[in-house]
Amino acid sequence: MTDPLRHDSIRSAACADDYDPNSMTVADARAFIDRFVAPLGEAQRLALRAALGHVLAEDVVSPFNVPLADNSAMDGYALRHADVDGRDEVTLTVVGTAFAGHTFAGPIGAGECIRIMTGGVVPAGMDCVVPIEHTRLATPENRDRVVFRGGIRRAQNLRYAGEDIREGSVVLRRGQYLRPAEIGLLASLGIGEVTVFRRLRVALFSTGDELVSIGSPLHQGQLYDSNRYTIYGMLVRMGVDVIDMGVVRDDPAAIEARFAQAAACADVVITSGGVSVGEADFIKQMLDRMGEVVFWKIAMKPGRPLAYGRIGRAHFFGLPGNPVAVMVTFYQFVREPLWKMMGRDPLPLLPVFKATCSAALKKLPGRTEFQRGVLSAAPDGSWQVRPTGEQGSGILSSMVQANCFIVLPQAQGDVAAGTEVDVQMLEGLI
Repeated sequence: MTDPLRHDSIRSAACADDYDPNSMTVADARAFIDRFVAPLGEAQRLALRAALGHVLAEDVVSPFNVPLADNSAMDGYALRHADVDGRDEVTLTVVGTAFAGHTFAGPIGAGECIRIMTGGVVPAGMDCVVPIEHTRLATPENRDRVVFRGGIRRAQNLRYAGEDIREGSVVLRRGQYLRPAEIGLLASLGIGEVTVFRRLRVALFSTGDELVSIGSPLHQGQLYDSNRYTIYGMLVRMGVDVIDMGVVRDDPAAIEARFAQAAACADVVITSGGVSVGEADFIKQMLDRMGEVVFWKIAMKPGRPLAYGRIGRAHFFGLPGNPVAVMVTFYQFVREPLWKMMGRDPLPLLPVFKATCSAALKKLPGRTEFQRGVLSAAPDGSWQVRPTGEQGSGILSSMVQANCFIVLPQAQGDVAAGTEVDVQMLEGLI
C-alpha cells in the first residue's frame, strides 16, 4: 500500500491548527480526511462462515449456471404449448412425475404431459408449466387424464438455466461487504472459501480524571465512561476488531505511553475527550512529538472540537468528550474513512432525504447542526420528522430516542414548523 504521507504532509496540508472564529466546515473536514485514507489491502483466505462481516478482496465468478437447468416455478404439469395452443380445453395424459432435484427421463409423446414439483427439472421439449389449480381431472377415477383450460402461455412458470446467474459471470465484486445474503449466495454456488481483506484493528480509549469505570462508585464531579461503550458498539457493528484500552488519567506520561501502545498494535486509534484547548488537555502538545495531527474547531453542533492525523502508521481520530458529540462526529467523520480502509466499495453513505418538520427548531446561522429526530410516516403517506426534545451534547437519551439526524446547513437560521428539512437515517446502520 502506498503511504500518502510520503507524498503529502497532514500538517502542511492543513490550513491552520485553529479555524475559530471561521471554523472549518463539515464538508471540508470530510474531504481533508478522505485525502489521507486508503484501503489497507491486506488479504487472507477464510472459510465461508468465518468470512461473514469481511470485505471481499477479489471478484467471485460463478462456476455454473443458476438455475443449473430449466425448472418449474410451480407445482403443476409440464407440457408442450403446441398441444394446447388456441384451444379452449384440452385433455392430456400424465405419463410421469418430476420431483424437485430429480429429472424425468422417460419419453413424452404428443398429447402427453408430466406432473412436476416446484424446482423439478423441465424435460427437453416441454415449454410451459400449468399450476394444479388451473386444471381438473377428466374423471374422478382416472388421475392420469387431466383437463387444461385455454389461455396457456408459452414459457409460463418456467425458470430457465442461467436466468439468475450465468456461468462465468461475476456474482460478487471486490469491495463487497459480506452479509448473510452474500454468504448464502456463495454457499449456493458451492464456494467454501473466499479471499477477503483482513479486519481493521481499532484501538480505543478515553481520557479524563473525571471518568469512572462501570462497577466503581461515583463521587462528586465524576461520571461513568459511556463513550467507550457507544464507540465500541458502533465499531463492532462495522465488523472491525476492537482493542479496548480503557480510561487514561490526565497525566502526560500515562497518555503518551497509551498512545504509543495503541499505535503499535492498531491501524486506527480513536480517543474521546482531550481534544479541546484546556489547561488539562495534554494531548495536543504530546502528539506534536509523536506524529502529524491537526486540531480543528468544526463549524458544527454538536461536536465542535476534532483531531485527525497519524501516529506512526496508525490513523488517529480524536473525538470530543460529550456523549452525543462523540456519536455525531463518529458518523460524520470516522465511519466512512473506516469503511474505505476496510476496502469496501462503494462506501455505504448515510441516506439523506427530505421530510416535513412538525415542530419549530432554533438554529443560529454559521454552523451545521445535527439535531436528533424521530422520522415517521404522516397520515397522507409522506415523511415527517420531529425533534427528540432537548438537544444538548450531553443528553445521550436523545440518541436513544432518535432514528435520524435532522441536518440543518451552515447558513440555515431558525426553522418554522411545516418546513422541509434534510434527514439522515440512523436506523439499521452497520
